[in-house]
This record gives sequence, structure tokens and C-alpha cells, in this order.
Amino acid sequence: MPPTRTPYALVLVLWLAGLCAAGQFAKVSLFFPELLTVYPGHGTAAGFLVTLISLMGVVLGLFAGMLIARFGFRKPLLIALVLGSALSAMQATLPAFPLMLATRFVEGLSHLAIVVAAPTLIARISSEADRPIAMTLWGTFFGVAFAVMGLLGLPLVKAYGVSAIFLAHAAAMLMVAVALFLMLPRAEVQVGAISGLSFGEVAARHVETYRSPFIAAPALGWLFYTLSFVSLLTIIPGLLPESQRSFTSTVMPIAGIVTSMVIGVALLRRFTAVQVIKLGFLLSGICILLFWPPKNSAWVAIALFAVLGLVQGASFAAVPELNKDARAQAYANGAMAQMGNLGNLTGTVVLLWLLDVADHTGLIMFGIFCYVNGFAVHQWLERRRSTLRRQ
Repeated sequence: MPPTRTPYALVLVLWLAGLCAAGQFAKVSLFFPELLTVYPGHGTAAGFLVTLISLMGVVLGLFAGMLIARFGFRKPLLIALVLGSALSAMQATLPAFPLMLATRFVEGLSHLAIVVAAPTLIARISSEADRPIAMTLWGTFFGVAFAVMGLLGLPLVKAYGVSAIFLAHAAAMLMVAVALFLMLPRAEVQVGAISGLSFGEVAARHVETYRSPFIAAPALGWLFYTLSFVSLLTIIPGLLPESQRSFTSTVMPIAGIVTSMVIGVALLRRFTAVQVIKLGFLLSGICILLFWPPKNSAWVAIALFAVLGLVQGASFAAVPELNKDARAQAYANGAMAQMGNLGNLTGTVVLLWLLDVADHTGLIMFGIFCYVNGFAVHQWLERRRSTLRRQ
């Protein structure tokens, strides 16, 4: 039976854990030019500083959902936050490039546990009336983290060097871990039926998840969102004049947050989450065309991220909307982590390659590919759901 009251303080701290998880991307993505000066001469391979954290999620995303369904939330969340804090502290020493890449790979375990466990728990502890806005709030975690990093991190790095942002992130993760240690119930919230964890069971759950137009829909759309989000947020500010870089890096994610929490929440009261997602992809496709003919417009970039905010919030709201069963929600969040990490892993590297071979045209082609396919996959799965409901 769903709860009648929402523990808002716990939802807020779980959202802060999400900010820490997104910060694992932002601390490298927003300071990519500074890190290139620390690790010169690595070319396209330097893009893996941003994306290698995603590799664990690609391989183990849905498996993490199965683990959460079996073992609960408390221990995975606390271990993930403490591990993430330790790795950030290690990265602050700016180790040799291979070791820095290794820390980013291991950091994927920390990131994965947070982004699977926290939203599933938020959905379970929120009341029916509060769940859409709680999930929309969760959906802002990437944008808020990038905005905070842009607003506070750029001055911090300018004053104390790039090591300072890693130390600040380590401290934030440790503080959230302490808060959750005190606030999370010792008795785990029940997620669903316990599944086996053999190779055959894991493979069967992957087939079950991605064959389902209900469980898979948020994740498959999320793939095309994440292909563009981190990559464009990493690359676009570097294409702008230096005087616009800090402003644009900060305002782009803020625009998405405002759209998600204001316009997105209002739209979710009248339309389904999938309808809002499709609108977001459609408007994003229009915005990316405004970069043509080639021009480095900060306001076009801000408009693009504003409409992407509709996809951001509604995608997480779609998980409980399409999947009422707690077990299915855990799998759906695991699949979102898997597809999201696949997008994050490949997006920046692919965009850097396209810019090398096609310059500004490559950026336009990349955006069109992401947003047309994001719209199309939701349209296709919506038709499949309608067919199944009629049977």
C-alpha cells in the first residue's frame, strides 16, 4: 500500500545524493579544458576522463537494479557515497593519466549504486499525490549539479586550481553519507520479490526488461537524452568566446531545471509523462537546427537545454507512471542507469570525432540524430503498449 505522507527531508537528502552522483560527471566535464592542460597530448582519449565512469553502468546497470530489489537501499547507498568520496580525494592529487582513468572506472560503481537505489526509494516512500513532483525533482539532479559546479566550481578552480573541485566533491559526498546514515531506516524498505542472481537469471531479466514496452520505455528514450546532455554541456561552452563560457556553463543546466520544475510539472498534471518527453525531444530538434548556419550562440544553447528539461524530469516520472509494481520500477531504474551510462560513455567521444571530421555540421547532425530517435522510440513503444492493452 503506498504511503499517505511523504518524508520530505529524506527525499531532499536522497536528491542531494543524486547531486553528488551527477557531480562525478560535472567535476570533470565542466573543467575539461583545465584537465587537458594537466594531461596534454592524449587527444580523443582524453574524452574518456568524462565518460569512463559510465562503463560500469553499461555493463551492470540492470544487474544493480536486481541487487537493489534483493538487498535494499541502505548499505549500497552508504558504501557508494563513501567510496565516491575516497576516489574524489585521490583524484585531487592529479595522479598519472592511466591511474586517473582507473579511478574514473571504479567511480562508476559508486555512481551506479546511487542512481539506481535513490530514485527507486524516492518513488516507494512518496505518496501517490507527491510522486510526480518528487520524481521530477530527482530528474533535475544532473542539471542542478552542473549548475552548482558552474556557479561555485569555476571561481574555486580559478582561485585554487583544479584539485580544489575534487576535494570539495569528496567533502560533499561524505556529508551526504553521514546524513543518510542517520536518516535511512535500519529496516530496509521492501522493493519486491527477491530474484536469483545467477548468470541465467540476469540474462533472463535483461530480455524481460528490454522486451517490455512499459519497463524499457523510460530507458530507451533516456539513451538519446544522455547521448547529448553531457557531451553538449562539455563541448558547447568551449566553442563560445571566453567571456561567455562561465555564464553559459552555469545557465544551460539552470534553464533545464526551471523548465522541468515549472513547465514540466504543470504539463504532467494534464498530460502523460511520455507525451511530455516527446514534446521535449521535438522542441530540442528544432533548437539544434538554430545552430545552422554556423554561429556560436550562447542563447541558442540555453534554449536547447531549457526544452531538454522537459525530457529530463518527465523521463523519471514515467518510471512509476508506466510501472506500478515495485520490482518493475527497480528494473526500470536499472535500465535507465544502463542506457544513460551508455549515452554518457559514448556521447562526448562521438561528438569530438564528429567535430574533427565535419566541424560545426557534425554538431548539428549529432543533435538531430539524438532528438529524432528519442521521439521515434517513444512513439513506437507507445503504439506497442496500446496494442498490448487492447489484447
